[in-house]
Amino acid sequence: MSEHSQPLLSYPGSSKVRRPWVYSSRSDYNQSGDDFDLGGKGLRPYTSTTIPSLHEPGKYQRPTSERYLNSQQCSSGNKYPPNVIRNQKYNVATFLPLVLYEQFKFFFNLYFLLVALSQFIPALKIGYIVTYVGPLCFVLIVTISKEAYDDWKRHKRDQEANSQQYEILTQDGYQFIPSAKIKVGDMVVLKKDQRIPADLILLRTSESNGACFIRTDQLDGETDWKLRLAVPTCQKLPNDNNLQQIEASVYADAPHKDIHNFLGTFTRYFPNNMPPQVEALSVENTLWTNTVLASGTAVGLVVYTGKETRAVMNTSHPETKVGLLDMEMNRMSKILCAVTFVLSLVMIALNQFRGAWYIYLFRFLILFSSIIPISLRVNLDMGKTFYSYQITKDKQIPDTIVRTSTIPEELGRIEYLLSDKTGTLTQNEMELKKLHMGTMSYGDDSMDEVLRHLSTYYERQQSTAENSVNRTKRTPSFSNTKARRDIATRIQDIVQALALCHNVTPVDSDDGSITYQASSPDEVAIVRWTEKVQMPLVFRDLNSMHIRTPGGSTLEFEILQVFPFTSESKRMGIIVRNKSTNEINFYMKGADVVMAKIVQYNDWLDEECGNMAREGLRTLVIGRKRLTEETYRMFERKYHEAKVSIHDRNTAVQSVISSILEHDLELLGLTGVEDKLQNGVKNTLELLRNAGLKIWMLTGDKIETAKCISVSSKLVHRNQNIHIISKLKHPSAVPDELDILRVQSESCLIIDGESLQVCLDFWKTEFIELAVRLPVVVCCRCSPTQKERLADITRLIREYTKKRVCSIGDGGNDVSMIQAADVGVGIVGKEGKQASLAADFSITQFSHITRLLLWHGRNSYKRSAKLSQFVIHRGLIISIMQAAFSAIFYFAPIALYQGILLVGYTTCYTMWPVFSLVLDKDVSEDIALLYPELYKDLTKGRSLSYKTFFTWLLISVYQGGAIMMLAIWLFDAEFIHIVSISFTALIFNELLMVAFEINTWHPFMIYSELASILIYITSMMFLKTDFDLDFILTWGFVWKVSLITAVSSLPLYAFKLFSRWYAPPSYSKLT
Repeated sequence: MSEHSQPLLSYPGSSKVRRPWVYSSRSDYNQSGDDFDLGGKGLRPYTSTTIPSLHEPGKYQRPTSERYLNSQQCSSGNKYPPNVIRNQKYNVATFLPLVLYEQFKFFFNLYFLLVALSQFIPALKIGYIVTYVGPLCFVLIVTISKEAYDDWKRHKRDQEANSQQYEILTQDGYQFIPSAKIKVGDMVVLKKDQRIPADLILLRTSESNGACFIRTDQLDGETDWKLRLAVPTCQKLPNDNNLQQIEASVYADAPHKDIHNFLGTFTRYFPNNMPPQVEALSVENTLWTNTVLASGTAVGLVVYTGKETRAVMNTSHPETKVGLLDMEMNRMSKILCAVTFVLSLVMIALNQFRGAWYIYLFRFLILFSSIIPISLRVNLDMGKTFYSYQITKDKQIPDTIVRTSTIPEELGRIEYLLSDKTGTLTQNEMELKKLHMGTMSYGDDSMDEVLRHLSTYYERQQSTAENSVNRTKRTPSFSNTKARRDIATRIQDIVQALALCHNVTPVDSDDGSITYQASSPDEVAIVRWTEKVQMPLVFRDLNSMHIRTPGGSTLEFEILQVFPFTSESKRMGIIVRNKSTNEINFYMKGADVVMAKIVQYNDWLDEECGNMAREGLRTLVIGRKRLTEETYRMFERKYHEAKVSIHDRNTAVQSVISSILEHDLELLGLTGVEDKLQNGVKNTLELLRNAGLKIWMLTGDKIETAKCISVSSKLVHRNQNIHIISKLKHPSAVPDELDILRVQSESCLIIDGESLQVCLDFWKTEFIELAVRLPVVVCCRCSPTQKERLADITRLIREYTKKRVCSIGDGGNDVSMIQAADVGVGIVGKEGKQASLAADFSITQFSHITRLLLWHGRNSYKRSAKLSQFVIHRGLIISIMQAAFSAIFYFAPIALYQGILLVGYTTCYTMWPVFSLVLDKDVSEDIALLYPELYKDLTKGRSLSYKTFFTWLLISVYQGGAIMMLAIWLFDAEFIHIVSISFTALIFNELLMVAFEINTWHPFMIYSELASILIYITSMMFLKTDFDLDFILTWGFVWKVSLITAVSSLPLYAFKLFSRWYAPPSYSKLT
């Protein structure tokens, strides 16, 4: 319905949508359900105390108790949310309050706000107000401007999306309305490459078969096109306008987040109390918001809008990740706050609390406020931005994206790595390597035999058709011919099954070649293999499939039913009819664990599956069941009844399939598909193990396959013991396994999903306690549900060990694990970009993780630790000088430096040399990557610890005291000389200390040092109230400043050299 429609009470031709609101707690929703007119000018809901039966002829009656509402009444009822996109965080009224709250909830900013406000109180005023207000205002202006710009961009994007014009079909013809005005019940006409504006039911397409493709990469991150099907009843109509002439209703289930499931029915009504025609609706009949129509044109019926669409309901806002270094700095800032208070208290205590001591206490707190440097947050954020820039510009890890620029230093603290296997460690490019049929087996080097047998089969078929008279002629070599014919027939059976049992669609590319569209690389690999043995798939639509034989003829099949693969069922099936023979066959392929129960008894399947798994191959079992026409008709009737049910539909459908189809299948054979490791994976895993990382690998493979991959990928080193826990069904068996692990702390643990579930349900603490000590843990046979639970395991590891955890994956099922980790890394792979978009760092292949951690992680952490401590030192030293000055001059709370000197000290005089520490390198790139053992030191957190913090505190006390005492001792009669000598010595001391801390000089470091000296000397000529030019141009000033600087800095440098000689760092012997 749309507000541009004219109100109408009712009309003969209408289409309705039925949506249950039983789940809602809102009182304005009709608890028994509403049927809404979707196809015309009015809205016509009806209510009924019972849902009429739609399947029993003669019992259906049209509802007699109806209510008629027009569009204005519908809008006032607020039954459905508006179709408005809003990603803005603020509006005009809330912007400043919310932004200021976000800033002042941090201790640093709140502290300096109180200090700045105190300067408006005359009794607490010290020096110029701008000295305290200026830096805070600068930080706030930068932050507010950034937030305003970001929100303005969000507003523009929202405005552009909401104003996008869409064509809708009404009783008055076609009309264009903006996306924001689309309502439930509108029929939207979509063109190729157009974004879907709301959740729709696909009614019609421009293709005669009712099919269309959509791109879902903006919804689920998957790059493969998805096939969608129109409602058959609507597709058969002569044209789109006829949609306004039929009377029908759509049942849609309540809005939910699952983009892979939808339950609904389409019911068409006929006159004269004829029973209605009911068709089941599933996710294949839907077009979700933010997907894009990739082919043709389509007409869709709006069923969900706004916040009820799948896209909005799946829009999550993961918690903001805070780095360990930030938390350590927050704790140290509280210590600095305590130091400030204690120092202020000591000053008034030494003055014996004379006079208005409480006023003096506040004045001292303001004087010593530089102990907590407001520039610390700015410097760290600038540093993190620079590290992120370096990562994205690193040519050796191209196309790397930093999506969370606040935690690059976390890359240097990782101790646990959780990795998916398929697509992360492997290429996710499948290739069929082995075919086994019980008594016959064909490997990669003998596939030519398969082609020869196929050619023989079809040559004999052709010969039999041409010369039926000679079919019974006997020859001396009959027995061999019969044997060959038997082998050829069996090979033809399984190759034909592989060529038919899939959801692959051939698509003609612009260059004339044929590409295959499918949701799974396994299916594409099998279809490519059938093409290799000259039985290619040449055509497919909704109802038919064509296969070319080695002889050049074409086999045509009618597609009767398709049962898509799901991660829960682990199997896929199809029913086809051979158009030339009218034979009906049900083909099914799937994982051995489920297919073993479906196929007929055999004595080789389990053994051969194990053999292939030990070779690192993924296995698929293929089965077939021949159906009579009567059997299929019975199945079709029961299957349709189950599909149109609205209660427990999935259970009903599966019950029908299981009872009629999924039993006693003829076992045709077994395939082994290889997924090759990515380039560099072996070397990467070996380096990461040597760097001290504990690695958890997650896979859906069999235990034998997981073990093979673990060894071949060097996840497990050559002589390492492997302990396997499998098939644990009872909690009582867990303690024995855990006891074994206690004495094998260096073993690799391989555990299947079933056993993992038991351990986590009943022995969670004990299991995690032991598992986190192991160097390698491989979780195999992980179901999608268990993969989701691995996010909980990630959190358990974090909580139990208090160590940094990194998760890496490439698929949508890895997103929860990636978001739960301290650092999430996503790989852009065959499964799309969903993991990449959800991650903190996006890379293109697994081997890039080595450089990301060992090099960029090292630099980011070491530099941030040094930078933060130096910024703290810069504030501490000037506060110690202030304390010494006040102590000498009768504990008076008078500022030593005022105005521009205080502002310049942390900005133009020292800012760039101190910030240039972000370019420092303690080891070269080659050494960091060649000796991964160096990474172990980073995880111990020694670069920033309470030990280093108090070391810098003592350095500040020594240097501040030395500079102040020597300046007072050397000054000549006038107070201004104390300021000029001590401040100049302070500046040169800071520049020298930066130079002493640098391990590897960069040109920018030299330029920043020289530029800072030049700026300071130049400013001395203009700050005549602070500097006496006649005095500073004398040799007396020069030697006094030189002496003070030497006494304050050189002893510390000498001590540093001695410490390096006595206890050299781990990397010193390698440089």
